[in-house]
Formats: sequence, structure tokens, C-alpha cells
Amino acid sequence: MDEFIVSLIERLGYLGVAVLMALENIFPPMPSEAIMGAGALAIDRGSMEFWPLLIAGTIGTVIGNYFWFMIGDRLGYERLGPFIVRYGRWLTMEWQDVERATKFFRRHGHWVVFALRATPIMRTMISLPAGLAHMGKVKFVLFTAAGAALWNVMLIKGTQWLARTFSDIDDIVSGVIIAIMVVATAAYLWRLATWKPRSQR
Repeated sequence: MDEFIVSLIERLGYLGVAVLMALENIFPPMPSEAIMGAGALAIDRGSMEFWPLLIAGTIGTVIGNYFWFMIGDRLGYERLGPFIVRYGRWLTMEWQDVERATKFFRRHGHWVVFALRATPIMRTMISLPAGLAHMGKVKFVLFTAAGAALWNVMLIKGTQWLARTFSDIDDIVSGVIIAIMVVATAAYLWRLATWKPRSQR
């Protein structure tokens, strides 16, 4: 198990990590915990280094978040509504979710982009209201990059700590990573299969 997940990330390399982290923020279910966790195990094996992994993961995260930011910034409220109605099923999202995130953004200001990027809550969703509010592009990128870097550091260092703490049972960490991927995929497929607009619930 450990060999499989780490070898996969090693073959993909830093560019592959950046692409996976971008996809993780564009389309579910690609959990960053699994991607950066596997990279952390590769660091401990000597096949990757901390700073290139952190930079690749952070760049990918910024690109993925910028995708949703630009959708909000370019489409605006009037055109975003039909987009969410049309594709909301695949994103397991509807317009009420966007409105809730927008109110949260307006209440807490631009710093919420940084704060939420460093937490597992609304990490990507907040990019849409930031775009709808036409937050400055440079500010959005800087706040997102700072929050993403902090989150990725926690994932890398946290995984390394677990791997070293439980060195006598190495497979536990990679097992957790695989479990995260399986649960995330299963949860997404379940939500996709059972998803209905609030008006039909």
C-alpha cells in the first residue's frame, strides 16, 4: 500500500502534484489531504523535497481557486445563476450555497479568503463570492497563496509526524491516505446519485 501510493506521486512528479491540486479545487473529489500526504511520504523516502513539493502544491491550489474566482468575476450574479442551475448537480451545489458563501464573505471581508484556505471548511467555495465581489486579482492570489501554503505545510508536516511516530506500522499512514480518497470518491458519488434541488426535497 505504502509503495503504491508513494510511487504514484513519484511518477507524477512536482508538475503532477500541481495538476492534481488544481483539479482538487476545480472538481470533486480530489482531496488535498491525500495528494500532499503522499508527497510527504515521498519526502521521507528521499524521492521528493519539501520546498519544491510545497511550491508545486501551492501553485496548483492557486490555479484551481483562480478558476472559480474568474467565473464569479466574469459572469457576475446574473449569468452565474443559470450556470449553477445547469451544472450544480455535478458540483453538488446550488444557488443558495453561493448566496450563503457570499454573505459570509461580505460579513468577514477579504481576510476570510486567507483564513478559509488554511482550513477544511469552504476552502474552494469562498473563491466564487470573492470573484462576485470583484476582489482585486493580485490580492486574491496573494491571500489564496498564503492560506494554501499554510494548509499544505500542515498536511506535509502532519503526515511526516504520523509516519515517524508510527514508524513500526508504516502502512497506517498510506492506509489513511487511501481511505481518504475512497471515502471522498464514495461520498461524491452518493451525493451525485441522491442530489436534488432544495425545491424538490
